[in-house]
Amino acid sequence: MVKILFISPRYDGGIGGHAKRVAEKLQDCGFDVVLFRVPYLPIKKLKNPTFSLFGSLKATLLREQYDAVHAWNIPSAFIMKQVKAKKKVLSVHGIYSEQIKILHSSITSKIANLAELKALKLADVLTTDSKTVQKSYKEKLGLEFIHLPAPLDVDKFKEIPDVTQIENQIVYIGRNSYEKGIDILKNIENRIKGKVVYCTNVSWKEAMVSLKSSSLLVIPSRMESIPQVIKESFYMRVPIVATNVGGIPELITNEVTGLLVPTNDPKKLLDTINQLLENKDKAEKLSERGYDFVMKNFTWEVLLPKYLKFYKSLIKS
Repeated sequence: MVKILFISPRYDGGIGGHAKRVAEKLQDCGFDVVLFRVPYLPIKKLKNPTFSLFGSLKATLLREQYDAVHAWNIPSAFIMKQVKAKKKVLSVHGIYSEQIKILHSSITSKIANLAELKALKLADVLTTDSKTVQKSYKEKLGLEFIHLPAPLDVDKFKEIPDVTQIENQIVYIGRNSYEKGIDILKNIENRIKGKVVYCTNVSWKEAMVSLKSSSLLVIPSRMESIPQVIKESFYMRVPIVATNVGGIPELITNEVTGLLVPTNDPKKLLDTINQLLENKDKAEKLSERGYDFVMKNFTWEVLLPKYLKFYKSLIKS
């Protein structure tokens, strides 16, 4: 049996949530996947350093030899270094140094740049869920990344109960943080012709219930990779207004599967939201095309063969 160790700061939401979904699917297919869990200090500036430090110490005590170790995000790479494995994989869902730059000081940003370069060199194989990220790292550092899109597990939606859609309810799903642009949405909230519901610290199921009952999902981000909530919204047939940043245009084609607006443009965001709330026919067409797009391109049924081929190739090479 193929034995793989996954390393992530957490396994709910974002790249960690994706890692857990991949682990579950691989386990269903006969792989022995272990989730490496590490305690860390839940303080913003200390979370990543303590995760890497405590995790590295824990990893040095591991006696097992793995066929592969898969680190999810840059901080996990420094733990991966200590693990005995035939192949070492690092996945990133965004340009790490750019994410740090927008959130922290210039000094922290410089440290992050150095850490990023060091972490990327620790891996035998690099992957990302975004073609935009893949292209950026190729242009920036000359590195080759394998593109592995994050699948949507449609079976999970059987847990979501039937709900009545609330007319003109707008939902925001994501972290309460600057790069997500939640402040932009809050600043225009009183001029939106509907009620805004914020899902910032809730379970996945609760967030999906709110999404399913809404007329519109808004993603006002300043920076993104590829938000999984876009695929979830497509599946729920809830239309989307999002900013044209990062990998979002890989999923949303403007006026086809959703509406795109410039980032940091509150007026354009407000006008687009209100116009779509008033145009029910357009909203329905966008949502139907979004549903078709995600079902044809991003379900496990479509993408599982690519994942199995990837992990089996690690062992053979």
